[in-house]
Amino acid sequence: MHRLETLSRIALIVIAVIAVVAALSQVESLLAPVVLALVVGIVLSPISDAWEKRGLSPVWGALTSLVISLMIAVLLVLVIQPVVAELMRQAPKVMDDMRSTIIHMRHMFQGIQDASKEVSDAITPAADAAKDGGGNGDKSAVPDAKDLVMLAPAIIAQGLIYVGALFFFQLSRGEIYNWIAKHLAEPSNRGATAARLRKAETRVSRYFLTITVVNGGLGLAVGVAMQLIGLPNAPLWGLVAFLINYILYLGPAALIIALVFAGVATFDGIRVILPPLIYVMLNATEAQFVTPAAIGRQMRLNPLLVFLSLTFGIWLWGPLGGIVAIPLLLWALVLTDSLPDPKSEAEQKLETN
Repeated sequence: MHRLETLSRIALIVIAVIAVVAALSQVESLLAPVVLALVVGIVLSPISDAWEKRGLSPVWGALTSLVISLMIAVLLVLVIQPVVAELMRQAPKVMDDMRSTIIHMRHMFQGIQDASKEVSDAITPAADAAKDGGGNGDKSAVPDAKDLVMLAPAIIAQGLIYVGALFFFQLSRGEIYNWIAKHLAEPSNRGATAARLRKAETRVSRYFLTITVVNGGLGLAVGVAMQLIGLPNAPLWGLVAFLINYILYLGPAALIIALVFAGVATFDGIRVILPPLIYVMLNATEAQFVTPAAIGRQMRLNPLLVFLSLTFGIWLWGPLGGIVAIPLLLWALVLTDSLPDPKSEAEQKLETN
């Protein structure tokens, strides 16, 4: 009987999780910008705290955070758009070069002739379609002006939701934390719960400040390296490396693919692998040495947990889900004391010694 009750509870939990995930998927257009606003508000919370320490109204902190986040969004669009446009312009040459390389490899390695022929046949139609300017190809691959006009109301609505949620969250963070502590904690633990929320917010903010500095150094190194090897728009590639490194694993992987295309479009011979190879070396150095040294062992996240969180976020809400997945994961781990405070551990070691 006890076993049956346990199985029933597990079944109810599974059903509840499925229902919650389905609901989150259905309300993406409403909830996704709200969640993004809350994440940005947590990351930028030190700005509001700084204004409040000066005796100013929380409105100033909310406005400052809002302006900074909108400036970052505009910068992201301005940085990504030229790179994407250049890659699209170079697509025919890239396809031709890739087809020529495959044909050459087919002659060199007769043992894999059949496999390489299938790849070559798959690439040829894409190259021909790009040369024709999309005349006979699939025009739906690239959105035209009509598509953008149809999407404009939804984009504007989600932008307004994001702006309102971020502003009012920053304006009333203290009240929200006190309300959560009052309704979700025992009376004797309300103060500790509110303090824990503040602590989680502070540690997440410090984490992302540190990561921002590290990513900035990586972007500078990538930009300089690409300039030295003669890759066009080297500063833009550095900015892209800086921004995309916030999306762990998937961001660098996407940039490697983009650099492969850029290398094929720009160079000939063995030099085509220089851009992705240099980026892989710089990114590996950052991931294996710089970031662990900067954030410490206690703030390092489990790679499997990070990967699963990214996969779930992207599956649920697309790119936006990938952006908010890691901040939410880190906030939840800190809030539940799954990432202990390094200072506390240092004090414990001193006491033990």
